[in-house]
Amino acid sequence: MTRPPGLSVRLKLTLSYAGFLMLAGVVLLTAGYFSLSRGFHPGVVFMVRSHAQLLRSFAPTAVLVLAFLLAFGLLGGWILAGHMLSPLNRITEATRIAADGSLSHRIRLPGPNDEFRELADSFDAMLARLDAHVAEQKRFAANASHELRTPLAITQALLEVARKDPDRDLAVLLDRLYDVNVRAIDLTEAMLVLSRADQRSFTRERVDLSLVAEEAAETLLPLAERSGVTIETSGDLAPTTGSPALLLQLTTNLVHNAIVHNLPQQGTVWVATSVHPEYVELAVENTGEELAPHLVTTLTEPFQRGTERLHTDHAGVGLGLAIVKSITLAHDGTLVLTPRPAGGLRVTVRLPVGG
Repeated sequence: MTRPPGLSVRLKLTLSYAGFLMLAGVVLLTAGYFSLSRGFHPGVVFMVRSHAQLLRSFAPTAVLVLAFLLAFGLLGGWILAGHMLSPLNRITEATRIAADGSLSHRIRLPGPNDEFRELADSFDAMLARLDAHVAEQKRFAANASHELRTPLAITQALLEVARKDPDRDLAVLLDRLYDVNVRAIDLTEAMLVLSRADQRSFTRERVDLSLVAEEAAETLLPLAERSGVTIETSGDLAPTTGSPALLLQLTTNLVHNAIVHNLPQQGTVWVATSVHPEYVELAVENTGEELAPHLVTTLTEPFQRGTERLHTDHAGVGLGLAIVKSITLAHDGTLVLTPRPAGGLRVTVRLPVGG
């Protein structure tokens, strides 16, 4: 990276230090000259010598002193400016490395906790967040490519079989193609919802989470009945602000997840809302198999599934809780997943109280 023509900051600081030092020297020499040009005696002020004689003897000394101050100011200012700007040089070098695509480099500036240290620490924190975000995006892109490739590969295989076997039952083939196509559409729509939540491209309105929870539970009631799961809803009015569509998507995903990953029979899903001084809370809890804590911490990552999710007809596309997390963060909320001691999962969403 080439610097455009002009004085560097180090040179400007050097000239400033030297200039202030020269100015101080001129003031001191001027004061000394006038002090020598007059003698002081209690009550009497008299000239000790003529100004011409004093000037002839004082001028060479003054010139030497000013020359020394200039040289000392330039040399000392250059060294001092270099020392003061060395942290900035490290930050600049780290910026260039990051601009070249390497986000793993960190400044780790030593020394006192001054402004440069604060800037370097902030820059390191920004690089860490960017590095994590880029890594997450790469994983998401790789997983999304894999997930999208699967229905396309299945479709191609079915079409090849049909082409080689003209007498094959077309009704069965069409049903399978329909199911694969629906899954691909669901995956694409889920990715669009996730992108929309991440970009926060929505209009905020007043939303009552209790009504949203009731709507989600009512919508998924047929699925719950087919799965032998009972849905229980409770709670008070829970006003917040946000996107009604995204918050409904969030609640629907949670309830759907609780129904699908439940006990084979006699399972239960509890949906509750509550109001607190600074936030409203939506809690979705379900019975089910015991979950290991390390597994729970990964469930909000895109395309992460528990072991039982791979064998379920309604397993979804692996983005349910990832979408919940993104919508929660887009609404300035917090998401907590906790395994239940008796088996199952409790998911708590806390959002700011709305007007």
